[in-house]
Amino acid sequence: MQQRLDTLWRMESPALIARVARMLGGDIGRAEELVQDCWLVALERWPAEGMPDNPGAWLMTAARNRAIDVLRQHQRVAEQHARWGEVLHPAAPVAPDDSDALGDDIGDDLLRLMFVACHPVLPADARVALTLRLLGGLSTQEIARAFLLPEPTIAQRIVRAKRTLAQKQVPFEVPREAALRERLQSVLEAIYLVFNEGYAASAGDDWMRPALCEEALRLGRVLAQRLPLQAAVHGLLALMELQASRSAARVDATGHAVLLDQQDRARWDWLQIGRGRASLQAALQLGGDDEPYVLQAGIAECHAQAREAARTDWSRIAALYARLLEVQPSPVIALNAVVAVSRAEGPFVAWARLQPLLQDPRLQGHAPLWVVRGELLSRLGRTEDARQAFAHAAALTTNGREREVLLERARDPG
Repeated sequence: MQQRLDTLWRMESPALIARVARMLGGDIGRAEELVQDCWLVALERWPAEGMPDNPGAWLMTAARNRAIDVLRQHQRVAEQHARWGEVLHPAAPVAPDDSDALGDDIGDDLLRLMFVACHPVLPADARVALTLRLLGGLSTQEIARAFLLPEPTIAQRIVRAKRTLAQKQVPFEVPREAALRERLQSVLEAIYLVFNEGYAASAGDDWMRPALCEEALRLGRVLAQRLPLQAAVHGLLALMELQASRSAARVDATGHAVLLDQQDRARWDWLQIGRGRASLQAALQLGGDDEPYVLQAGIAECHAQAREAARTDWSRIAALYARLLEVQPSPVIALNAVVAVSRAEGPFVAWARLQPLLQDPRLQGHAPLWVVRGELLSRLGRTEDARQAFAHAAALTTNGREREVLLERARDPG
């Protein structure tokens, strides 16, 4: 019963909060409070009375009724102030017509909530926390556990984020076409940050956090359904689907990490690969050839097409990375391009391309830089130097499983 209730909350709470927030003129904090009140009532009643046939509809009705009560209360206060000759500021909201004719191009409350939670006035870490809270239905404790941070830290981020949105008077809307692209980038970044933390945990003892991957995929699918003409959206969904398809093969029976070349590709989810490739084709048909997420999805597709590691088309991957580096210059992308070049053209060519990155101050504390250095040194026959590079990379990482892999490489660079 408890597991069913937890699942129901995660499925229904985003839509409930979104609908109530729209009714209250975008007051997300108040909307969340009202929805949580309804949920508490449900938790008290349902175990004794039984769960309704349509619990989602029950919750939506209860939440809407509470929102209407709040609006009526505001209206009564406004009328009293008007009778007393006082000016109420700001003006009390008028209960809206709760229809779906909402006056914008998309008319979807959940999409509005996504754009508000990922608004660029918030720092990236606050967007992620608020997205998981409002759109993922995760508790503050669950978010803190996922990111290995103290619960008060996450709670403060969420509170500050809500306060900032209120102070900045961020409208509860999907931006019009002129501003959609800029704001959409913020939404996509937040979703991908959630996915990346699930796919390759930045700290702790787990190699992956599958629940975060699933939340990011769910949000990506919602976004693709609601914004079907945005190539970047389909590109991100394709990238996440293709990467997530390898999840089952990324750890062995004991939970230890398995690197890409050693993975049992029979354990890859080939149905998910099919979904990812379909999303990639949709992005390309929309003219998204040079969208960064589309280019990254193309790289992931190259790996997905290779039933054996030796058959990977590294020349194609290197070309895609070269184009990605032109579109989105970044030292991390440049480092990934070096890896592709090393596989396509050999370690000597890659070693020359690595040298400028070894001097880049932005990468000095980036463990993958030293992993790539170790890989190339090993292939060049410089075993002792490779050991030192892998050991340095292990010292930089905060993920326990990744550290195990790197220390093993330090012991046996070959």
